[in-house]
Amino acid sequence: MTDQEVSVGVRWENHLAGTMNRALVRSPELKALVRCGVPHEHRSHLWRWCVSFHVKKLREHIAPDYYETLLNVAKEKPNPASKQIELDLLRTLPNNKHYASPSAPGIQKLRNVLTAFSWRNPDIGYCQGLNRLAAIALLYLDQEDAFWTLIAIVEVFMPRDYYTKTLLGSQVDQRVFKDLMSEKLPRLHAHFELHKVDFSLITFNWFLVVFVDSVVSDILFKIWDAFLYEGPKIIFRSALALFKYKEEEFLKLQDSTTIFKYLRYFTSTILDSRKLMTMAFVDMNPFPMRQIQSRRSFHLERVRLELSELEAIRQTFVQERDKSHDGRTFVSDDDDDN
Repeated sequence: MTDQEVSVGVRWENHLAGTMNRALVRSPELKALVRCGVPHEHRSHLWRWCVSFHVKKLREHIAPDYYETLLNVAKEKPNPASKQIELDLLRTLPNNKHYASPSAPGIQKLRNVLTAFSWRNPDIGYCQGLNRLAAIALLYLDQEDAFWTLIAIVEVFMPRDYYTKTLLGSQVDQRVFKDLMSEKLPRLHAHFELHKVDFSLITFNWFLVVFVDSVVSDILFKIWDAFLYEGPKIIFRSALALFKYKEEEFLKLQDSTTIFKYLRYFTSTILDSRKLMTMAFVDMNPFPMRQIQSRRSFHLERVRLELSELEAIRQTFVQERDKSHDGRTFVSDDDDDN
C-alpha cells in the first residue's frame, strides 16, 4: 500500500469514526474524501448510503418488500425481456469469477436484479449495458441495493431515453461531450476534426456503462465512488481526463487509422489513478452542472428535430413507393401474345 493510500485510509477512518452513531451527511469534506477514492473495506457502506440518498423520494411510498414482490411477479408471468437477459448474463463480465460460468455466484443475483428492473420499467425492459451496471453494483452490494443502484442511474442520474430503444439521451450526451472537448481540450479536438475521427464511436459506450471494461479496475472503482456520490457530471469529468492524460500521444499520431486504433485501447494503458483524478477534479475546473444541463437542452431539441425530419423523409418514401405499386399495371401472359 502506498503512502498516499495509507493517508487516504486514515482520513476515512477518522471521518467515519466521527459519524459512528449517526448517518453520513453530504459535506465538502466527504465529497473531497470520495474524490480521493474509497478504501475497499468502506466501499459497500459508502455505495449503499449514496444510493439510498439518491432514491429516497422514489422509495417513500413503496412497500419494504417491493423488490421481492417484483421477483414474485416474474415467476408468475412471462417477461418479454427474459430472453435477452439470459443471452447477456455470461457476456457481462466473463473474466470475473463472480460471472464466469452459469453456476458462478453472481449470475443468479444478476438475473434477479435485471428481471426485477425490467418489471419496474417495462418501457425499457432490458437494454444492453444495464447488465454491466448491475454487475459492478453487485460486487459491493446485495441484490436489493444493486437493484436500487440501477434505478438511481437510470431514473435519477441520466436523462430520459438514455436506455430506451432510441438511446436518445445517450446521443445527446455525445454531442454535449464534443462541445466540452472543444472547450476544455481544443488542440486535441481540432486534431480529431482535422483527421475526421469520430471519437463518439468509442465514448458512447463509456457513458452507457460508466467505463466498465474500458479502464483498469482501480480506476473504475474510483470513478464509480465519485459517480454514485455526485452523479453524471463525473462521467464527463472522467472522460475528459482520460483524453487529457494521453493528449500528447494522440497529437503525435498523424493519420485517422492510427488514431482510431489507439482510441480503441488507450484507456487500458492508463494506470496512475491519482494523476487521472487530479486531471478530472482540478484541471477540468470550473465545471458547473448547469452548463451540462443547458447543452443537453440545446442538443435535445436538435436531435429531436433531426429525427422528425428523418421520419418525414421515411414517410414520404413509403407513400411514393405505395403509389408506384398502386399505379403499376400487370399484364398476363395471354396479353403478351397478342
